[in-house]
Amino acid sequence: MRVLLIGANGYIGRFVADRLLADPAVQLTALGRGDDADVRFDLATGSPGALTRFLDAVHPGVVVNCAGATRGGARELTRHNTVAVATVCEALRRSGCGARLVQIGCGSEYGPSQPGSSTAEDAVPRPGGPYGVSKLAATELVLGSGLDAVVLRVFSPAGPGTPAGSPLGRLAEAMRRAMQSGDGELKLGGLGVQRDFVDVRDVARAVHAASLSAAQGVINIGSGRAVRLRDAAAVLARVAGYGGALHELDAPPGPLRGAIGHPRGESDHAAPVAYPYPDGCGSWQQADVRTARDRLGWRPRINLEESLADIWMEAACRI
Repeated sequence: MRVLLIGANGYIGRFVADRLLADPAVQLTALGRGDDADVRFDLATGSPGALTRFLDAVHPGVVVNCAGATRGGARELTRHNTVAVATVCEALRRSGCGARLVQIGCGSEYGPSQPGSSTAEDAVPRPGGPYGVSKLAATELVLGSGLDAVVLRVFSPAGPGTPAGSPLGRLAEAMRRAMQSGDGELKLGGLGVQRDFVDVRDVARAVHAASLSAAQGVINIGSGRAVRLRDAAAVLARVAGYGGALHELDAPPGPLRGAIGHPRGESDHAAPVAYPYPDGCGSWQQADVRTARDRLGWRPRINLEESLADIWMEAACRI
């Protein structure tokens, strides 16, 4: 099976590439903006015609799109998450390769949900920010394209390679700094949210399974269990061997601002309030993952403690 992987250098894409390369039946070609891609192509600015000519030359059986942006203004997010996917869909429609498309979506497409509930694929999406809107628009383009396509809505990926600017990445960095300075107290904000964390290596397994399956439509990829960020912080402290006290900052009324880590020594009256979780999904999100089990034969294997241990190992290397 020849697979064209778009976005192989991204957080999820790197693990998808490793997973596909481990399958001897897969011939992998990487397309991206970096110098180390097999083919250099920018989806946000490249034309569908140019991509079509490449598809006709390579003739992949599966196209996996892991490319996209998680940060930036609405204009940048739309260009990298929506326009780019429109280019892929149009190129596949024009091409004679007949490739299957596996698109990486995200749980942010759903927006806020009722605490205690599990979000299934038939939930009405109501994204709470420009990132979720741009990803939902991409999903709608894929579903309306008429292609053999599946969208994997990945909830909150964690594990090795977690970006330093993500909530778990910031948490690990704040703890690293506290340990480096010998600080026995760590003040943290924004720990009340609950998210469905899924290890990025399990996400890669889901992409591999989706590439081999005939499943279409939207499929949630998550652990099926919401975890409070404050509980994740306690687990991280345990695996890191941090014996200091964790103090959660209260969020006074007013606009949300500030950061997850508040180093000791800054004046308390200037302490930042709780940091808003940046996905626009409110206080709670938990995936219903029965469809992934039934249609892909997929279940998460790696628990959050192992994911956090890998995040900490990378953070600790910066000491």
